[in-house]
Amino acid sequence: MPGDDRTVGFEQTFLPHLGAAYNLARWLVRNDQDAEEVVQEAYLRAFEAYANFRGQAAKAWLLAIVRNTSFSRLRRAVTVGEATEFDEEIHTPLAMASDPESLALAEAESRQLTAALEALPEEYREAIVMRELEEMSYKEIAAVTDVPIGTVMSRLARARERLREEMRARGVKEVRR
Repeated sequence: MPGDDRTVGFEQTFLPHLGAAYNLARWLVRNDQDAEEVVQEAYLRAFEAYANFRGQAAKAWLLAIVRNTSFSRLRRAVTVGEATEFDEEIHTPLAMASDPESLALAEAESRQLTAALEALPEEYREAIVMRELEEMSYKEIAAVTDVPIGTVMSRLARARERLREEMRARGVKEVRR
């Protein structure tokens, strides 16, 4: 069947980026279920537009669709007055701790970092999520957000400074990686 080649090509190109798509959606819409729905909708949109895909950076192309789908969902939510709560337990991976005290400290630090990241303005949060969590290049982030590389660099610098200030205010001197 002719559609099978298209499906296989799409899957090989975009399924490896499913985790990145979910991660970005999760940080933008701030809710697990909504993020899952955004990713499903984004993948459907990507599949429908796959004929227009010309082999450019697949991850950046897909994440641009995820980003736009997330923002569309957020606009719809504001229009109908939906409210969602952020579940702090999501996206707070802990470093392996060797003892209960280290684990407790790591958990507290992780919660504080998550709260500080959540407090960032949307454009700073998305930039830092794509750079630090998804390890995207400045060029890829610029393509996804449709802004110049200089703007990406400036947003990242401001986001990092705000995170440092917020963490200092919370009594955390240095965030461990």
